[in-house]
Amino acid sequence: MVIQDAIEQKQCPGAVVFVGHHGRVVYKKAYGMRSLEPTREAMTLDTIFDIASLTKVVATTPSVLRLLELGEVRLNDPVATYLPEFAQNGKQEITIRELLTHYSGLPEDLDLKTPWEGKEIAEQMAFASGLVAPPGSVFRYSDVNFEVLGFLVERLAKMPLDKYADAFVFQPLGMKETRFLPPPQWHRRIAPTEYDEHNLMLRGVVHDPTARRMGGVAGHAGLFSTAADLSKYAQAVLDEIHAKPQRRQFLKSLTMVKATRPQQPPDATSLRGLGWDIDSPFSSNRGELLPLGSFGHTGFTGTSIWIDPYTDTYVILLTNAVHPHVGHSVIALRGKVADVVATILDLGKEMHDKNPLLAITGYNEAMTGSRRMAYRNAKVLNGIDVLEATHFAALKPAPADASPRRIGILTNQSGVDADGHRTIDILNSVPGLKLTALFIPEHGAVGQLDTTEVGNTTDAATGIPVYSVYGDTDAKRRPSVDQLKQLDAVVIDLQDVGVRFWTYQTAVGYFLEAGAQAGTEIMVLDRPNPITGSAVSGPIADPDKRSYVSYYMIPSRHGMTMGELAQLFNGEQKLGASLTVVPMQGWQRGDWYDSTGEVWVNPSPNLRSLNENTLYPGLGLIEGTNVSVGRGTDTPFEVLGAPWIKSQELAGYLNNRHISGVRFVPYSFTPTSSVYANQLCGGVNMLVTNRLTLDSPELGIEFATALHKLYSNDFQIEKMITLVANRQTIDDLNAGVDPRFISSKWNEALEGFEKVRERYLLYK
Repeated sequence: MVIQDAIEQKQCPGAVVFVGHHGRVVYKKAYGMRSLEPTREAMTLDTIFDIASLTKVVATTPSVLRLLELGEVRLNDPVATYLPEFAQNGKQEITIRELLTHYSGLPEDLDLKTPWEGKEIAEQMAFASGLVAPPGSVFRYSDVNFEVLGFLVERLAKMPLDKYADAFVFQPLGMKETRFLPPPQWHRRIAPTEYDEHNLMLRGVVHDPTARRMGGVAGHAGLFSTAADLSKYAQAVLDEIHAKPQRRQFLKSLTMVKATRPQQPPDATSLRGLGWDIDSPFSSNRGELLPLGSFGHTGFTGTSIWIDPYTDTYVILLTNAVHPHVGHSVIALRGKVADVVATILDLGKEMHDKNPLLAITGYNEAMTGSRRMAYRNAKVLNGIDVLEATHFAALKPAPADASPRRIGILTNQSGVDADGHRTIDILNSVPGLKLTALFIPEHGAVGQLDTTEVGNTTDAATGIPVYSVYGDTDAKRRPSVDQLKQLDAVVIDLQDVGVRFWTYQTAVGYFLEAGAQAGTEIMVLDRPNPITGSAVSGPIADPDKRSYVSYYMIPSRHGMTMGELAQLFNGEQKLGASLTVVPMQGWQRGDWYDSTGEVWVNPSPNLRSLNENTLYPGLGLIEGTNVSVGRGTDTPFEVLGAPWIKSQELAGYLNNRHISGVRFVPYSFTPTSSVYANQLCGGVNMLVTNRLTLDSPELGIEFATALHKLYSNDFQIEKMITLVANRQTIDDLNAGVDPRFISSKWNEALEGFEKVRERYLLYK
C-alpha cells in the first residue's frame, strides 16, 4: 500500500521490492511503471536499474576490502602512499579510512561548471582538489572520495575498476546482471532515468553527470543491476557476517564485520562503516523500527538497500524516481517500506536480545545521525559506603578478645562517605580495628597544597600521625616497607580523574609494591571515574618513559576506576600484593560524574569542576611546556595562554580545525601564580559544546600543533615528552603531522590495551 500511494503521489513511476529473511527471499514484487516517457512500460521484477551511489558499496567498497585482505593497503595509510599525485593542496595525510567513511574533508564532487571529458582528466581534477574541511573533522558525503578509491583500485590492481569488480565480486556471487556499461541487449529492460543536456532520455547510460563524463565507469556511480542480483549480494554480506559456509566466498567474515561496524573518527557523531552508512543524515532507509547497528546505502536515482545482521534481514527498494524529470523524492518511502517490513516480520522479538548496542548505558537514537546519551540520574554508593553497609566485613575486624587489626589509610579530602563523614573518622571508630597511620599524597591532607613541600604532620581530629608520600625525590614519594610491616592492611580511598598522569595512581602503585614486599594487605575503596569508564584514548606511555606522572604503560585517558587500575597494576606487573577492591554499587561505565548523585569534591587545587576535568586529559598533555593552563586563575584547565600568543589568531586557527565538541573564544588573563605569574597572557577560553564527542587527548595534540605552527620560535614542544610519554607522538608533532593522523596511529596500541584492560574491569 505505501508503495502504491507513493506512485499515485508521483514520488516515483514504479518500484521493485525484494525482502530477505533468514537466508531466503520472503517477498518480491514489482509496482507501477518502468517507463513513462517516451513510451509507457510496466515495471517487471527483472528490470535493470541505474543504482547510482549503491555503486560505492556494491563495487568499489568490496574491491578496496579485497585489497585490504591481500595486504596491499592499510586503512590508516595515507592515500598518497599509493597515489603520490593525490598529496597536492594539503591532502597528503588523508587516509583510506577517511575516504571510505566520508571524513576526508574533500568537496562533494568535481567541478562540472566547465566542460571536460575523460577519466584521465577526472583523475587529475580529483588529485588537484583542495580541502573544504580538515581531514577527519566532519562528515561530508563526497563522490570525490569514491572516485579516488576507484583510481586506487585501478592503480594497485593494474586493471579497470569494472573488470576488477566483475572478476572478484559479481561473478563469484553469481550476479550475472550487474555491470558497468550495460550491453545493448539489456536496454529494453533498463529503467530510464531523465533527459540529458541534449534532451535525450538516458537509458542504459549512467545518470550521474560526473560518471558519464568519465566514460560510465567510476568509483562513485555507474553500476547497473537488478533487485535479484542485489539480493544475492545482500545475502552474501549477511552470510559473511554470520560466518556461514558459502559456495562462493568473496570476502572474509572478519573483513565484512569490520566494514559494517562504526569506523568513523571516535569523536564523530555520524556513524559510518567502510563505505556503509550506519547512522547519519542519510540513514532514512533504516526507518524507525530497524535497530541501530544495521547498515545500508542509498542512490540518487531512487535506489536503496538496508541490511540488518541482528534479525538476518535485508530490504531492497529500487525505483527510478528521477524519471522522467528530477524533482521527485523517495526519502520518506524508504523509511516507510523498512517499517512495514519490520512490522510484518515482527522483527522486534528478534532485535532486543541480539543487538548489543541496546545494552549501552543510556543510549538514545531519537536523533538520526547523532549519538546521544540519555543521562542517568543514579544513586552511586562508593567503596566506603559499601564497606559501611557490609559492617566492614572486608576488613575482617578482630573479635573483642583479640588484638585489633592495625590499619593505615592513604587518603585526602576526597575520602568521605555519602554523608560527608571522613573515611579516617569512620574507620577509627570501628571495633576490632586500630587506625595507627595516615598517609597523604600530592596536595596534602585537604588537597590545597600546590608544592612538593608536603611534610609529615598529625591529624588534628584524631591525633593519628600523618606521613607524606609526596616530595621532590623518589624516596619521599614511596611508603616505607618497614613501616608497612607494622600494619595489617592499608586502606586507600582516593578520587581518580581518569588520566594517566594523575599522581594518585602512582601512589597506589607504590603502595602495591611496598605492600607486596611487606606482606601487608592493600584495600582500595573504589570511586567513579568522573569522565566515564567507557572512553579510552590518547597515546600509550612507552616503557622507557615511565615516571611519577606515568606509572604504567596505559593511555592518557584510560577509562578505568582506581580499583580497576590497582588490579591492572598488580596483575600485569605480577607484584603479588594481597589486593582487595571494594567496588561501588550503582555505577555504570557510561556514567559521567553528574550521573552519580555525588557531591563534587575538588580532587586537587586546580580541578574545581567536572568541566575542567573533562578538558584535563588534553590540557594536561601540554602543561609541562611554556604555556599557562590557567593555574593561578579562577578557571584552571579551561583557559590556555602565554604572553607571546595572539588570542584571535589562535582561536581562529583552532575553530577552523572543526574540532568536535569544543569551541574557542579569544581570551586574555593574568595568572597570579605558576607559569607567567602576574604577566598578561593572550590565549583562548574553551567552551565544551559536546563532551560525548570531544576527544580530549587529541585536543591536546591539536593545541600543540597549533602552537608549534603559529609560534615555532616561542613554543617549547619538546617539553611535552614527560606527560605525553610517547616518543612517536612527539616526533610526529615535530614533523608537523596532522593531529588527526597522529591520533589514528594510537589505534592499534589502544586495541591491544583494551584487551588487557578487559581482564580487570569491575563494572558494565
